Amino acid sequence: MPATQKEMQDARLPLGYRDFCADLLIPLNKCRSETYYLPFKCQDERHVYEKCQYDDYIRRMKAAEDKKREAAEE
Repeated sequence: MPATQKEMQDARLPLGYRDFCADLLIPLNKCRSETYYLPFKCQDERHVYEKCQYDDYIRRMKAAEDKKREAAEE
């Protein structure tokens, strides 16, 4: 479920990170702050967040290709 504007504001996420995967970034940042940014403590959360970012990138690229293809057909 996507994070609401209020949740993102309460988590103090920068505007650049308030995207499709913000609901996964909030617990990742919380884990990072609780474990003093130790790289091996929040691996599961980090991998889930990075996978979401990758999937979102692929989705946006496919949408851009479809839009480009539609423009070329007209």
